Amino acid sequence: MLEDLAGRVALVTGGATGIGGAISRAFGGVRMKVAVHYLAGETEAREVAAAIQAAGGEALLLARDITQAGAAEALVAETVAHFGRLDVLVNNAGGLVARKLLAELDDAFYDRVLDLNVRSLVHATQAAAAAMRRSGGGSIINVSSISARTGGSPGSSVYSSAKAFVSTFSRSLARELAPDRIRVNALSPGTIDTAFHQRHSTPEKLEATRKGIPLARLGTAEDCAGTALYLASEAMSGYVTGQVIEVNGGQFMG
Repeated sequence: MLEDLAGRVALVTGGATGIGGAISRAFGGVRMKVAVHYLAGETEAREVAAAIQAAGGEALLLARDITQAGAAEALVAETVAHFGRLDVLVNNAGGLVARKLLAELDDAFYDRVLDLNVRSLVHATQAAAAAMRRSGGGSIINVSSISARTGGSPGSSVYSSAKAFVSTFSRSLARELAPDRIRVNALSPGTIDTAFHQRHSTPEKLEATRKGIPLARLGTAEDCAGTALYLASEAMSGYVTGQVIEVNGGQFMG
């Protein structure tokens, strides 16, 4: 039932590595046209593009710092200029930046986290919604986090709160954009074994987390890609909007 995605156009922010890279590859696997945004990691981006093209899709690489003014809007504009339309936006770019306890928080850090996880997402969504209206609808998939529900670990308060914004923003926009046939949902990963946790979590912490997961393993980036395919496909999820889908191996249930 994913045949409806063939030839559709997607923009994946942070689409070269980790969860974003797995989603980009999965979209290519169903012959979508994929604009792969990245900042660092040009080698990985080129590998993702090659995989997309080998699977029968088309790839466009877009290197840009999405936290800069006008960057998110430019990514959408470049995607539409190259492919002629935009059907799916995956707002995946984001990050913890660093672990900081309450006493260590300052405005500069607060702004960095929100610029990356909130402001850029809002701007990309605004631009994408305008493009999708012109083509008769689409699907917006925002990447939230299990920490939006649990609060995360010490030192992640601002990041976790930013991801809670992403979940609530998704629900609100689902109502607002439904008349335009634009569906808005969020994918909420649990503890996924990517560079994110290699940077911000110790092996001991990850092992303790693993032991508490009912499926007894950490997630992989590919575990998230199927949910993105489902949410992108009108045939599969055309009646699904305003949902936050937890992908966490049972780590959090509720």
